[in-house]
Amino acid sequence: MLPYLIKIGSFEIPTYGILVAIAFLVALMLATRFAKERGLNSEKVVNLGVYCALVGMLGAKVLMILLDKELRTHPAEIFSLATLQSAGIFFGGLIAAVVFAVFYMRAQNMPVLSTCDLFAPGLALGHGIGRLGCFAAGCCWGKPTSLPWAVTFTRADNTTGVPLNIPLHPTQLYEALSEAVICVILIWQLQKPHREGRVIGLYGLLYGLVRFSVEFLREHDTSNPLGGPCTLEQWISLGLAAAGLGLIIHSFKAPECPAP
Repeated sequence: MLPYLIKIGSFEIPTYGILVAIAFLVALMLATRFAKERGLNSEKVVNLGVYCALVGMLGAKVLMILLDKELRTHPAEIFSLATLQSAGIFFGGLIAAVVFAVFYMRAQNMPVLSTCDLFAPGLALGHGIGRLGCFAAGCCWGKPTSLPWAVTFTRADNTTGVPLNIPLHPTQLYEALSEAVICVILIWQLQKPHREGRVIGLYGLLYGLVRFSVEFLREHDTSNPLGGPCTLEQWISLGLAAAGLGLIIHSFKAPECPAP
């Protein structure tokens, strides 16, 4: 656990914030590289990435506020420093960014599915790096476990509420490793002839299944508006996986994208 990369007196640089910034730059770099290989307007791709990041941060915060019982009970806390510093809920950011991206790409006459394909590997890798930030901060922790690779958080100066001195599932690392594997698969698919929409479809399917599985090992308060054994995050994960599978099926009728 390393919540602060640098801490000198009252001056602090959080590790999570640095890793999120690195994640954004890596994701944007990959998307720009793939866009240039395919002759797309790299400036439009960069603008899309920046706008989606801003909209995504807003969406993540909004979903967090809607689902957090404490914030609903004490709405004044929404504007507290702790809330502003919180990253929010990834799915809220993803949904908001996707909706915005579709409207932006159509307005800019960008090929929607082909452009989404270019962003898919960077999205996976960037999210994986972000999960390393979660591990450093101590958030998104797992349930207690006796497995040999369990992690134990001990720093009392953390602000995430993670249980201390208890071996836990390193769910952050499970996701980070899974996202790295997904990224490799997506790059491999992107670098050979493929149907447009298949790469982003693979991301939705694979990450949806990974997140659905990891949620069984997560320890956190969550709402369950649809009932049953699944959390809201798992329902969203299943929806993402279903959407990804739908895109893969649709891609069989889509135009083929040649290898770069």
